[in-house]
Amino acid sequence: MPDHSPVAVDGIEWARGRGLGALAEKMGFEWLEFTPERAVARMPVEGNTQPVGLFHGGAYVVLGESLGSMHANFHAGPGRLAVGVDINATHTRSATSGYVTGVCTPIHLGRSLTVHEIVVTDDQGRRCSTVRITNHIKALPTPGR
Repeated sequence: MPDHSPVAVDGIEWARGRGLGALAEKMGFEWLEFTPERAVARMPVEGNTQPVGLFHGGAYVVLGESLGSMHANFHAGPGRLAVGVDINATHTRSATSGYVTGVCTPIHLGRSLTVHEIVVTDDQGRRCSTVRITNHIKALPTPGR
């Protein structure tokens, strides 16, 4: 396993330095915590709703995939790339205001495969969605190939 201890790498600074990508930025994704043990972020409900005012189910998945993929890439270490190969979500409640917060914890951190669970809650701490993502870790492609 790569050495990503707090002394070796500041996780949240690594995540902020890597960037989120245009979609997560447009949706208002904010990092709250990033360590080898877990990653936490939030998104506003406003601007990410269905026509009836509920937080969009796809927005839960964007939050979950962003958290799980970033944590998998942190685990992969330099010269390696984690890419999503499977994601699923079960929505159990609808957020209608405030923020939703995702807490991502690893289920499995292997050399070539990671699995993360992301629990998304509303401002009252009620679970709204559970996302599971599997990432495959491979060597970073070399330029020109």
